[in-house]
Amino acid sequence: MIKTRFTDIFGVDHPIVCGGMTAVGKAELIAAVAEAGALGFLTALTQPTPEALAAEIGRVRDLTDKPFGVNLTILPTLDPVPYDEYRDAIIEGGVSIVETAGANPEPHMPAFKAAGVKVVHKAVAIRHALKAERVGVDAISIDGFECAGHPGDDDVPGLVLINAAARSLSIPIVASGGFANGAGLVAALALGADAINMGTRFVATTEAPVHENVKQQIVANDERSTILVFREFRNTARVARNAVSEEIAAISARPGATFADVAHLASGERGRREVLAEGNMDGGMWWAGQAQGLIDEVRSCREVVGSIVAEAEALIGERMPKLLA
Repeated sequence: MIKTRFTDIFGVDHPIVCGGMTAVGKAELIAAVAEAGALGFLTALTQPTPEALAAEIGRVRDLTDKPFGVNLTILPTLDPVPYDEYRDAIIEGGVSIVETAGANPEPHMPAFKAAGVKVVHKAVAIRHALKAERVGVDAISIDGFECAGHPGDDDVPGLVLINAAARSLSIPIVASGGFANGAGLVAALALGADAINMGTRFVATTEAPVHENVKQQIVANDERSTILVFREFRNTARVARNAVSEEIAAISARPGATFADVAHLASGERGRREVLAEGNMDGGMWWAGQAQGLIDEVRSCREVVGSIVAEAEALIGERMPKLLA
């Protein structure tokens, strides 16, 4: 068994994380991740209200007695989001681990700390990670350029970013972006990380609450099957390459284009309905990272975690020592 600062502090068997994923981070997936000995995060804002989040937390507790967390992503929105109420639902639900992302988590830290909640903050740059460390988070999830979602605009891949984070931070580091197997876990540990975060790999599992077509598309895709969108609007995002995302990129590249020109194509509601629910793979924009190139089959969460740990243990215990003269 691989033990790190992360497994010790967060009370999980393996240094593997399933970070928050909109419309995917639901009870059935997160409970399965927990039962596999990894740490999964429910996505708070996937639930329409704080009361619905409280019910979803209850669903996870009905399925597992192992540790799990909740992701609270704080972003500017057209319609105000009651972040304080979602935070209170997390605390009142007895959840002891939170993953924050987006804006600075500092306004929420006093409430979390008073309740004994440990906080993992997602960052895409060392300067942001250092700020989060100063405000008292317990660990940093550092997102390299390979990741699905929002990698920022610095374009620093994990090979450099993870080691730079390890050289700069004193708290545990979760390496994110491009991870899907045991070799990646060993590489992250060698670079100074204490765990890995996987999103795309956990979407391609039997328990993920998405259409089977999505899972099979991830298996069929390779490392080139993503595209960057929204860079022109200073909100760079890595998504799966399909007809819709390519159209978004083409429209965005036109002189004078604004987000309003692509909003109908980039609609999250459209992607969730057409792609994740209905399986129409060109029906909307959907999120995936370059780790698609490392995913060969749909497996259960227990099989995914078990195979990664077994491969990593073999590399550390057998192959790597043989390289020493």
